[in-house]
Amino acid sequence: MQGIVSIGDMIDYKTLLDQVIEIALEAGCAIMEVYADPVVTIKADASPLTAADLASDRVISAGLNQLDLGWPLLSEESEPIDLEIRHNWSRFWLIDPLDGTKEFIRRNGEFTVNIALIENGEPLLGVVYAPVLDVCYFAARGQGAFVRRGKAAAQRIQVKTHHAGEQISVVASRSHSDERTSALLQKLGDYQCISMGSSLKICLVAEGAAHLYPRLGPTMEWDTAAAHAVVKLAGGRLCDSSGDELRYNKADLHNPEFYVLSSEDTSLFKLIQS
Repeated sequence: MQGIVSIGDMIDYKTLLDQVIEIALEAGCAIMEVYADPVVTIKADASPLTAADLASDRVISAGLNQLDLGWPLLSEESEPIDLEIRHNWSRFWLIDPLDGTKEFIRRNGEFTVNIALIENGEPLLGVVYAPVLDVCYFAARGQGAFVRRGKAAAQRIQVKTHHAGEQISVVASRSHSDERTSALLQKLGDYQCISMGSSLKICLVAEGAAHLYPRLGPTMEWDTAAAHAVVKLAGGRLCDSSGDELRYNKADLHNPEFYVLSSEDTSLFKLIQS
């Protein structure tokens, strides 16, 4: 794999993004090899694990290491890494090799490969690839945010700001629903709900297919990092209840509850907070 230009902190983000997309596509191929007959085991935290998770993780780890950039890697399938070590990481890869394992097991296609580059707690680059749908969302600092469907040319994407009197389009989890989210939706007034799995929910906001994605249940940093980069570079924000952007490489790697919407959508965010 061709190397990228990296002198000190000067990174050729366009070349790097192309290389990470290639790695994500290869991981998607590894997933599809076992998609027809998934064998499921249960991890210590009671979450499901398949051979596809592990195959994707191996492909991504090998691909990123082959770039020979010297940046550490943290994956959902990694062995735990002490905070004392991670605290010294100014830049690292954050990976979910198969986001939406429940959707994978159900074979509905709504699962993704997620690869993000984090610098000082901020996502600078993200690739989200859905292998069954053959849809790839990607973004990097200075490059903007894009979606590519199949063999079609990549299209630049932009979030959509909600306007007064317009029906609010909300994307919600297909596998994780709760009473608090239902209560939030009720106070939005006129809304339509789109059900979707995995980090594709964040990407729907990034491309303007939905105004809002509220997530009031638990998530981990690798669940959101790649899509966070996409929505941020598409003009959106992924923020906590105070409006602060989520940060990465926290002590416990857990996200707070969050909301995804246009950065300019102050009226909608005030409605959420009311």
